Amino acid sequence: MQVDLRRQWISQMVEEVQKVVHHLTTEISYQDFRFQAIPYCDTYNENIKVLAPTQFLITVPMRGLAGYREARQQRWRFYSLKGTRLPCPLQDPEGLQQWLGVEQFLKSPGQWHEADVNIEGDIVPAKVLQVFRKLVENAIETCHLSDRVHILMDHLVVRVVVETSAGQVELQLTPAVDIPTSWSKKAQWPSCLKRWPSPETVQCIKSFGFSLLACSSYHWQLSFLRAEQVLLEQLDEDGGCRRKCFQALRQMKEDVWCPGTRPVITSYHLQVSGRPQRRGAGAGWVSLQCVCVCVCVCVCGETAPMRAHSSPAQGSRLLLFPPPPFLLPVPLFSYSLSVLPSLSLSLPLFHSTNQPKCPLRASNPAEVQK
Repeated sequence: MQVDLRRQWISQMVEEVQKVVHHLTTEISYQDFRFQAIPYCDTYNENIKVLAPTQFLITVPMRGLAGYREARQQRWRFYSLKGTRLPCPLQDPEGLQQWLGVEQFLKSPGQWHEADVNIEGDIVPAKVLQVFRKLVENAIETCHLSDRVHILMDHLVVRVVVETSAGQVELQLTPAVDIPTSWSKKAQWPSCLKRWPSPETVQCIKSFGFSLLACSSYHWQLSFLRAEQVLLEQLDEDGGCRRKCFQALRQMKEDVWCPGTRPVITSYHLQVSGRPQRRGAGAGWVSLQCVCVCVCVCVCGETAPMRAHSSPAQGSRLLLFPPPPFLLPVPLFSYSLSVLPSLSLSLPLFHSTNQPKCPLRASNPAEVQK
């Protein structure tokens, strides 16, 4: 009953948010060609991700860039956002992050070479966010939405609060460069010697490509939300009820475990805790009791310490479990980013011998509502 009420409540908010986002991005696209309007959809809108009942991630596609290719050579970067020359080069991107240069595209209109977004041939996410924030502010005024939409100023990323009939919703508006039909070499997926998914499924998933999100100062964040969504749709392909169990756990998480607006446990953790266990004929599943134990362990922190390598820039790692074999990495955006640092796919883990065999991994805080 509560799950159905939650779905109706969120559907109502999504519908109202869609209209606001459509008006804003249409005006933004009219002001600046580089940002694409988000259409209003009666069905699923892939540009709107429900992170929590009152927190949405809105990816705003950027256009004009086509024919992506991996960077052919490495180079040092000494520039800064203020225009000064740094004595030491900028730190290289780590994990699922990368630089983005205009030369990596076969087609790049002159607007992407302008100084408002480009520094020494790089499209800099912080510069893109500065331009985008001004466009959002102007669009709110032009569309006469000042009484319903309020922009939050204390963030690098662009966040706004939208008043709906069901309450306030916080949106993060994130410019995104879509890279269709290409797969990043940084995403080493799937792991070797895995019987699931099949090679055909892997090829299909990778054909959806990935995206680059502007949510930091110099580095673009790799995102695989579209491919992950397709893969998650196959959770119950064997006739199971994993999705219903996930919905029930998600409701418990929001009502009991993490009722606040900055949840430590996210829907991503619940997804990986209910991963399929492929063992020969038939598809078993981790028991619901084990899933609850995994989530409770992450909430209460009642487990033996586990350590992993970490760099000073990334900080210390919190509770880490082995990554599931089928979930793709998701972007580093999260409202609980300061609580749960993200874990690179290539980061080695060192497990204690008495740890429970649970698939939950409290390493990536991104939350995507399916």
